[in-house]
Amino acid sequence: MFHFFIKKQRDLSKYPIFWQSYLQKFVKENPPISQVRFVVFDTETTGFNYANDRILSIGAVDIVDDRINLKNAFEIFLEQETFNPQAVSIHGIRKHHQYTKYSESEAMELFVKYIENAVLVGHHVGFDVKMLNAALERMHLDSLQNKMIDTNDLFRKTKIINPLLNNDKHYTLDDLCTELNITMHDRHNAAGDSLLTALAFLKIKNKLLKNKKQPLLSFLF
Repeated sequence: MFHFFIKKQRDLSKYPIFWQSYLQKFVKENPPISQVRFVVFDTETTGFNYANDRILSIGAVDIVDDRINLKNAFEIFLEQETFNPQAVSIHGIRKHHQYTKYSESEAMELFVKYIENAVLVGHHVGFDVKMLNAALERMHLDSLQNKMIDTNDLFRKTKIINPLLNNDKHYTLDDLCTELNITMHDRHNAAGDSLLTALAFLKIKNKLLKNKKQPLLSFLF
């Protein structure tokens, strides 16, 4: 049995209400895999330094029972206290862009409420999670508790059937889209990349299930 959730009770009174509610989501028993909610997400940032750089936007979609729920998509833009003009050519988010923008703490609260206890999925998800956890630390909160899946690592599992291929290759999201025949739209913005990653995740998962007769969770965790 794979344990998605926290079993041990803790004193939640020191936390803000939204964080208390978030932590309480992890005391329930494991749902059947068909009911597991996956949240596929991406962030755009001012750079790659966890201490000094900041999140500019977060995009996400959720998946339940192999269905992407676009009606429940998430997209949010953050106020830019840190601005890196060199990164604008990649993500296209300018300091005075005409989007509604939220403070870092407001954005993190909204995102935490959105993800709840879902399994988080991302391409090179470790970077995004570290950026999110750095923001939570600045709010004097703990790290995210969710289980996480990296589509780069998951895609590597499809290559292990051929021992001549380098299973340590670092695949980009462009690589995945090309190999999986996914048409690329809205690259390098958080909402677009989260949708592309969701499509890749479903294709990779189904490819693994087709090639190997093992339970789904053995491929995911």
